[in-house]
Amino acid sequence: MPRATVRRWRTRLQALARPRAPETLPATFDRRRIYVLPTRFGLFYGTLLAAMLAGALNYNNNPALLLALLLTGAGLASLVASQLQLAGLRVDAIDAQPVAAGTPLELRVHAQANDRRVRRGLRIEDDVHREHGAVLNLVDGDGQAVIAVPTERRGWLDAPRLRVSTVRPLGLARAWAYAWSDAPLLVYPAPEPHGPPLPEGAGELAQTRVHPSGDDVHHLRPYRVGDARRAIAWKHSARRDSLLVREYEQPLGTEVVLDWQQAGAIPIEARIARLARWVDEAERDGRRYRLVLPGQPALGPDHGPSHRHACLRALALMPGG
Repeated sequence: MPRATVRRWRTRLQALARPRAPETLPATFDRRRIYVLPTRFGLFYGTLLAAMLAGALNYNNNPALLLALLLTGAGLASLVASQLQLAGLRVDAIDAQPVAAGTPLELRVHAQANDRRVRRGLRIEDDVHREHGAVLNLVDGDGQAVIAVPTERRGWLDAPRLRVSTVRPLGLARAWAYAWSDAPLLVYPAPEPHGPPLPEGAGELAQTRVHPSGDDVHHLRPYRVGDARRAIAWKHSARRDSLLVREYEQPLGTEVVLDWQQAGAIPIEARIARLARWVDEAERDGRRYRLVLPGQPALGPDHGPSHRHACLRALALMPGG
């Protein structure tokens, strides 16, 4: 059977599995949500047992028949044991810290069990991207796993349906269940890789800003489009065979205004990427900054992780072009 046909039928069967839509967590795995099927090794094991039974019956070999029945009982017991690995498992929460678009999102899965049985080797994977998975071990009824989910664009990202599976204890059967959270995840806009430096400071202490021709050099950085020629460190650039620019110390009281209208006459997505880069640069330098977006109240001036999150969240949720 062609691989595309197998994939199509697998997608149709997965659509029939519970849950069929995102749900509010926590979600508990009961017998109606756990599915058990033999693995490839399990199918081979069953075929081998059928041949052993047929041979034992044909030659009336009682020891061989007893061995085949014992192995059959062990196989059936492994089906029940695989199902019990997931029975009673509860997925409490699925969350993640926001990242820039294009960076894998580290999805944290918090799980508990209604008993104290040790459960090891449970595999959690994205139902779409099966190559992104992690191992979940529950000790004393509690466990956590982190899986990487690819991101492509800014804004809200629907949480993927996660498959929790196991082939323990003998690898003859695979038991699995699904967890699908309805809580969306936030993805920041990807910052502009190259662009102009931060705008000039504003506010009461703006006049104390060190002039580019001063002597208090803070550090050297690679040249960016829009940098002044007088700020280029020509001697250091000649040694490195690349343009380096001098950056000078800025007073912490200087406020930087990141204005949507002053980001340049560029497309909307490029403007969002430039503002995201300026937010990261201002945060890295410890500068107080204010973000001004059309149709929204200004954010700041302030600095710190919470202010950075508020600014990048506002940029991530900006209407697209």
